[in-house]
Amino acid sequence: MPQTKFQNIVYTVIIAIIMVYGMIVYNVALNTGGVTNATFAMALHEMPIMVPVAILLEYFIVEKLATKLAFTVVRPTDRPQIITYAISTMIVCLMCPTMSLIATLLFKQPSFGTWVQTWGCNMPMALIWQLLFAGPLTRLIFRTLFRKQLADGKKPCDQPL
Repeated sequence: MPQTKFQNIVYTVIIAIIMVYGMIVYNVALNTGGVTNATFAMALHEMPIMVPVAILLEYFIVEKLATKLAFTVVRPTDRPQIITYAISTMIVCLMCPTMSLIATLLFKQPSFGTWVQTWGCNMPMALIWQLLFAGPLTRLIFRTLFRKQLADGKKPCDQPL
């Protein structure tokens, strides 16, 4: 896991790209009636808008709040995997309704009902996508990128978190 602000920014960018792309593919598939090869290309069109939004939201607001919420159900002495899953779950619980609202406003006919429906459709997928694919893949990429620094215990580029 990230040990410095720089590492945290890199981690946030990686998870945002993977989560946003997966969720856009899912929503394009819902809107077009299924997944085709074109679905994956169509999803790329929303990435320049939604990825920066997700990065800013996650880094400046959601991460700290999700961590506080997670520690209302887990203890610092719990297994690291349990803490990771608790924080990831809380992040999804905060990001999903917020990103669904933003997507509803930008890409759909905005209404309260449309937002609730979008959120309801996205929530199960976002949770599964985060816990079973995006989170583990992000951690693998992160560990690969920062293997030397994590092994040495060094904190290059800036201050500790």
